[in-house]
Amino acid sequence: MRLVLDITRLVLGAWRVMPSGIDRVEFAYARHWLSKDPEHVTFVLRGPPGLAVAVPRSLVEDFLFALDERRLGSAGWQAASKSAASLARKAIGRLCLGRGLLDLRRALRSPQDSVYLLVSIMWADRLDVMMNFKRSGMKFVPLVHDVIPASFPEYASPAGTRRHFRIVDTFARLADGVIANSTSTAQEITPHFRRGDHDIPMLCAPLGIDMPAADMNFPIPAEPYFVCIGTIEPRKNHLMLLNTWRVLAERLGSAAPKLILIGRRGWENENILDMLDRCPALVGLVREYNGLPDKAVARLLQGAQALLFPSFVEGYGLPLAEALSLGVPAICSDLPALREVGGSAPDYLDPLDGLGWRRLILGYAEHDSRMRQAQLERLKRWAAPSWDHHFSMVEPWLQQIALAPAGLVTRQLAAGIPARSMQGVVAAPSSASP
Repeated sequence: MRLVLDITRLVLGAWRVMPSGIDRVEFAYARHWLSKDPEHVTFVLRGPPGLAVAVPRSLVEDFLFALDERRLGSAGWQAASKSAASLARKAIGRLCLGRGLLDLRRALRSPQDSVYLLVSIMWADRLDVMMNFKRSGMKFVPLVHDVIPASFPEYASPAGTRRHFRIVDTFARLADGVIANSTSTAQEITPHFRRGDHDIPMLCAPLGIDMPAADMNFPIPAEPYFVCIGTIEPRKNHLMLLNTWRVLAERLGSAAPKLILIGRRGWENENILDMLDRCPALVGLVREYNGLPDKAVARLLQGAQALLFPSFVEGYGLPLAEALSLGVPAICSDLPALREVGGSAPDYLDPLDGLGWRRLILGYAEHDSRMRQAQLERLKRWAAPSWDHHFSMVEPWLQQIALAPAGLVTRQLAAGIPARSMQGVVAAPSSASP
């Protein structure tokens, strides 16, 4: 099997302070396939006009090393950050000049059965770009993290929802197989990916985690504290936590437990930011971090009474898996995706049950908390998901996809039939189209 792995999001995201969950997944995929025979793996970078080029293996290797050093916060991470940006500019320069185009064409002419693998949704709404790979005879497999903007448009901007429907439409039209990060995500996306009387082949492969040893020199509060990890946006339900802490401040004053928020500020979150920036009661009780390296995050988690995860909707929940892997209890929303990750270990609550969250937070903040100790006992039976297990599922499944006969979509493209005139392909609802 010849694998063509798209690393566009990693390269274009080289200037992010810290990687998002999707960035981490694409990094894990790139690192995994970097260890494989170079004769069978090609790394590709795409541009918005439709141009795509192969990226030299040596450049990918150096780039991943620099990203990893920055992510971990190792000594010299600032130099690693500059190196990652420099290498990303070099890759983008190659794209602009078309360098690597011939290498990619040679890979696409490979006699081996080939798969184009897209781990992120970077420019995945470009139907024409995917069609170019399909016309070469390649199979197309995306990894779907969630369909939240399509299923819950209230948590996305109108433009973001329209774009997500275009992405779903692209996948529904052209994918030869789909990888889902959880059973919950698979159930959400299945109705979108039906062609005629059959579904697109789907693999549910839970994501792995890769938490480093904690930086024991990173300062943590002396008082009991809780940690919440995630982009500050409405669906993460930070507003409920901040209102809870305002009540705790009124009742307990400086004796209230502390709350540490880890994550960048997102969108559609004016009320949340107003509380963070202007609520006097939260001063000294709530602290916000943006861009911490993973070793510092691990240290904050290890010292916390619990991870708080009050989201309204999730596709997987990497912070939950990371916290539990470090032996840290979690209080989280009662969502199928989070139950899939946490099993019976965490305490689950309705994300709208403010009184229930306050009760558990106070209970976990107590010295020698019985609630916390009970979860620690349950955690002994929890098994952390691993990337090795993930790829042990993904690799043989991709081999099957690669060896399968060309599907209807590929045959029609090879015959020169435009994608939008294909028969038997279900698109996104017309009401959601841009």
